[in-house]
Amino acid sequence: MNATLGYLSILAAVVGALGITVRGFIAMRDPERANKGYLGLPVILFLSGAVGAIFFLELGLLTDDFSIKYIANNSSSTTPFLFKFASGWASLEGSIVLWGLVLAGFTFAVYARFFRSQTGDRLAAGALAIMGLISLYFFGLMATISDPFARCVQTFSDGVGCVTGENAILANVISSPIEGRGANALLQNHWLMALHPPTLYVGYVGLSVPFAFAISALILRTTGADWLTRTRNWTVFAWMFLTAGIVLGGLWSYEVLGWGGYWAWDPVENASFMPWLVATAFLHSSVVQARRGMLQSWNFVLVITTFALTILGTFLTRSGVIVSVHSFSQSAIGPALLIFLVVVLLGSLGLFATRAHTIASSPRLDSLSSREGVFLFNNLLLTVFAFMVLTGTLYPLFVEAFSNSTVGVGRPFFDRMAIPLSFLLLLAMGIGPVSPYRAASARVVWERIRWPFRVALGAAALAVVFGYGNSFLLLGVLTAVFVMGVIIHNLYNSAGIRAGKLGIGRRQAAVRIMRGDPHYWGGQISHLGVAILALGIAFSANLSETATISIDAGDTVNFAGFEVTYEEAFSRQEPGRFVTGADITVTREGSVVGKYQPRLNQYGNTRESIATPEVDTMFTGDLYLSLRSIDPSTVVLEVYWFPFIWLIWVGGFLAAAAGVWGFAVKKPERSIVPDDTRV
Repeated sequence: MNATLGYLSILAAVVGALGITVRGFIAMRDPERANKGYLGLPVILFLSGAVGAIFFLELGLLTDDFSIKYIANNSSSTTPFLFKFASGWASLEGSIVLWGLVLAGFTFAVYARFFRSQTGDRLAAGALAIMGLISLYFFGLMATISDPFARCVQTFSDGVGCVTGENAILANVISSPIEGRGANALLQNHWLMALHPPTLYVGYVGLSVPFAFAISALILRTTGADWLTRTRNWTVFAWMFLTAGIVLGGLWSYEVLGWGGYWAWDPVENASFMPWLVATAFLHSSVVQARRGMLQSWNFVLVITTFALTILGTFLTRSGVIVSVHSFSQSAIGPALLIFLVVVLLGSLGLFATRAHTIASSPRLDSLSSREGVFLFNNLLLTVFAFMVLTGTLYPLFVEAFSNSTVGVGRPFFDRMAIPLSFLLLLAMGIGPVSPYRAASARVVWERIRWPFRVALGAAALAVVFGYGNSFLLLGVLTAVFVMGVIIHNLYNSAGIRAGKLGIGRRQAAVRIMRGDPHYWGGQISHLGVAILALGIAFSANLSETATISIDAGDTVNFAGFEVTYEEAFSRQEPGRFVTGADITVTREGSVVGKYQPRLNQYGNTRESIATPEVDTMFTGDLYLSLRSIDPSTVVLEVYWFPFIWLIWVGGFLAAAAGVWGFAVKKPERSIVPDDTRV
């Protein structure tokens, strides 16, 4: 029943998406039809189908309906509730269902925002039509080659899991396994698995909204920034979730994989990072277009590239062309995604080429020494950064495809390229927001950055005094503190001017200033988060210590100023897994720092052990213990000390959450902040 109703839900979503596409294009040509009544029915049908699909998939998972092939191969009766629920998107077909649900949510939101109380919006009708086309593609995949509700027709010889399945409606003979094979062990080893993919998907799919409006504007030959200003909040919303999803992915990697890192330039990590870089460039250049009418063509290119990179990321993850802990097995969906990517690129860039003459008349840049000039420099750095990551990610694939030989692009390449680009981006991040528009004299800019620069120099000097002589660390401290100093100095000075004029306190004036321009200050808070994150990377990457230590039971080994003692081994059965671990006591100068239990987990029938490290976060850093091997007499541990690594998570989540300031804080109808109080 779950399979039949689930598949019928997918078919309903296909019909709804088709209706959105057809009616959207008709309403685009005939504004009288661009209204709630004409567009509402297919949108509601589409949303209902998408909700129905995920509902029946989750219902099947929670009730152990192993007659569905996907559930038989990705869950089991002993899988804990949280991971059973998360199995809904933990594998290929389920992840497409989640993608479709998020897409349906955004489609409904666009409809509700632009048509529930107004009519005749041709631009929004065209955007709905484009989103309908994208939806038609993804739900078409679910209805054909990526069917999450295929009924099992042949089980494995042991009766656990399913070998082959057929369409839920067409299948004649159903063979239900006695038990499921369980979820991927790596994906049920930490609760972040339930949070990381949905967060990332909201970011990925949300970027389809500005893309759809951009394509609609190109079809309608609409010049100007209307499409861009109307979708700015959607772009910021998607960017927030994409940022949070990437940070959550890094945290999951750090807490689960036991290798002591959070970013490995893994191809699938890169697949999420590339659209983030280009979307970040788009957010900055859209400010310039909205303010000065410049960079119109550039913004179209950026938003098309961003969406194409989200499809490329989906292809890399689901085609099986790369090996990664994040990727799914090879399937027929890979070629279909590649064809879709080619269609998106050729169709959207071809359309852009035919309309280029109508949008290429934007004002010229008055001076490179201006806020627009710095934003342009920022865009150049971000796109070069994205191109570098793209090259390093795809180069091995092309070499293997054309020469049948294998090459690898490792961390040294990415680090060598990314480090100087990152320092330059931090510099632009500090100077850009305090540079005047049109033309910025060196005297004015220096006046605004003079004190932050001196504070940053002082911070770097202080680091030297404390014995930190690493040049990359000092450069990281210098640039990160500089960015933080510029933001704080800017607000402090503006608040002082405002407080003097209104006769109020500086703190009250600062709040009023931030409320007066929530988008600008939301961006500044985000910059503050990025600077904190950069500081965390600088400390943890340059001052970390690591060792592989072997300790006999009852013995103690010294590491990074700690005394690490192996007390005893333990093993026990926990819900859904068998655990083997070591009781470890860590002291410093005789005082107990903590008692820890790094462990190896085994799930279901798998023989593979998944290491779960113990991480003790202190103010000065993380003590990280990961179990490599153990027996009653000896334990082998990977031990790390990461100074101030928590700054990465604090900064990352602050950068992601900063957009909330722009959404939650309402700008007063009459601005209380005159232009002379914000630099």
